[in-house]
Amino acid sequence: MQKEYEDKAGAPRKPPSPKQNVRKNLDFEPLSTTALILEDRPANLPAKPAEEAQKHRQQYEEMVVQAKKRELKEARRRKKQLEERCRLEESIGNAALTWNNEVLPHWETVWSSRKVRDLWWQGIPPSVRGKVWSLAIGNELNITHELFDICLARAKERWRSFSAGGPEAESEDAGFSAADREASLELIKLDISRTFPNLCIFQQGGPYHDTLHSILGAYTCYRPDVGYVQGMSFIAAVLILNLDTADAFIAFSNLLNKPCQMAFFRVDHGLMLTYFAAFEVFFEENLPKLFAHFKKNNLTPDIYLIDWIFTLYSKSLPLDLACRVWDVFCRDGEEFLFRTALGLLKLFEDILTKMDFIHMAQFLTRLPDHLPAEELFASIATIQMQSRNRKWAQVLTALQRDSRDVERGSPSLRH
Repeated sequence: MQKEYEDKAGAPRKPPSPKQNVRKNLDFEPLSTTALILEDRPANLPAKPAEEAQKHRQQYEEMVVQAKKRELKEARRRKKQLEERCRLEESIGNAALTWNNEVLPHWETVWSSRKVRDLWWQGIPPSVRGKVWSLAIGNELNITHELFDICLARAKERWRSFSAGGPEAESEDAGFSAADREASLELIKLDISRTFPNLCIFQQGGPYHDTLHSILGAYTCYRPDVGYVQGMSFIAAVLILNLDTADAFIAFSNLLNKPCQMAFFRVDHGLMLTYFAAFEVFFEENLPKLFAHFKKNNLTPDIYLIDWIFTLYSKSLPLDLACRVWDVFCRDGEEFLFRTALGLLKLFEDILTKMDFIHMAQFLTRLPDHLPAEELFASIATIQMQSRNRKWAQVLTALQRDSRDVERGSPSLRH
């Protein structure tokens, strides 16, 4: 005798029919509820008419077909992603071999060759990125590991003195009061917690918190005339992710000693304005429509460029993309920072021309989180950094000369 089944209320019911078991054998979760259309009606209700049952059966079969199509499409998407990832990993691996075997051992003779410059543009493999950055940035300041240790020891001494309120806290150094230096050191602590917060590696308790704190503290002792300025923590953090601590400090100090970075971090207003003026020369020539729109809405370069330059895009762009920008920046120097800015503006030109001042400023100070690297670099590649047969450095030099002439009261020599 066939065993009866009981429902939740304890009433007897028939065992599941073959139709009712169909949904148990399907792997498509969305069908778990839609398959109910095949269920027979309860015994206390009239049975389904044959036409209705046939209609429900057809609906269900169509749902199965659509679910299979969705799963097939998703499987193809996952396969494509896997293939692209494999191609990328293979490309990175081959590039790393080229850098290690052909470029780095012969750096002085090949670094400026067309082949190496093309490799640079494609992105430096993470495994050799730190070495390439160090070589490209150089060490004009002749900083040694021993000097880093001395500066770090001095910073730690100051931190202890400030905490204890000892005589060191009242001393003077290079014209800066202890209160100013203490504020600078306290700002470091505050900014570290804001540095790549999503990574959770630079914050208190994170593996790189003390390293970042040490490099920034040591720099305030190495350059008390500059001290700590907001934005430095992002630059130091990117270097820490690619270099050992002492080498990161050497690269950091030399990088900040470049003319553009020093102008911004020392807040040299005159020189900053010159950089903005040079940028606008190329902005107008490359993107005249957007340039006119910015002028009409009084959106000046300082509103968006300062943050980009202060952090070398490491705060504004996804980290992996920012590192790609750094790669070429180490190759081409400050010019590439402004070329990248124009590339970003061109990439979003259609969007920006439809915005007013407020929305443009908000958009540029908080760029989209997902920016395809190839799209950005394709946009950057179209930017021409030449004005009236004068390159970036020539335009900048001419503007600096004009600025000095104006300060001296001489007629402008601008042509």
